[in-house]
Amino acid sequence: MSEQRPPLPPFTEQTARQKVQAAEDAWNTRNPHQVSLGYSVGSVWRNRHEFFSGRAAIVEFLIRKLR
Repeated sequence: MSEQRPPLPPFTEQTARQKVQAAEDAWNTRNPHQVSLGYSVGSVWRNRHEFFSGRAAIVEFLIRKLR
């Protein structure tokens, strides 16, 4: 079962703004676990020379980066 957090596509201008604000609010917490929930379980990230995938790897990266 996939995790879905409204608002979901297709977006109106209002729901797109809500989605962007929710992402911004998560990043502003500087909490790696909370930030990671904004990305799918199979997300693939790249940071300069690092490539990693999955929420666990995202959390590990953010712990290093945000501290």
